[in-house]
Amino acid sequence: MRLKMCSIHVKDPKAAHEFYTGTLGFQTLMAMPEYNLYIVKDPGGGSGSSGSVGLLLEPSDNPVGAAYMNGLHDAGIPAIVFGVPDVRAEYKRLGAQGVIFQAEPSEGPTGVSVILDDGCGNYVQLHQD
Repeated sequence: MRLKMCSIHVKDPKAAHEFYTGTLGFQTLMAMPEYNLYIVKDPGGGSGSSGSVGLLLEPSDNPVGAAYMNGLHDAGIPAIVFGVPDVRAEYKRLGAQGVIFQAEPSEGPTGVSVILDDGCGNYVQLHQD
């Protein structure tokens, strides 16, 4: 058994796809704009769908999904965590692209991390691998 796909609720799947691919560097695993369906994968996730964990950019048009997304965002809680080799380098790179962060990177008991706003209804935590 392996993890095949997970999802994150977003306000606008197309805009989220643009941010997650164009800004964060994910790759498109599947895009069907006519169905408002976008799935991305990390660039190190292998080619095609085999071996890749998909991240479904799920529309928050369901009231339960919207309440969950908005509740996490209002509380300042990240909806998802991405691993990166160097949090401080990503903080500089993304900050130069206009990405908004809650604060500067910090070191805690689990390592170095920082939280950014994806502009699509979520906070995302970057954690150093």
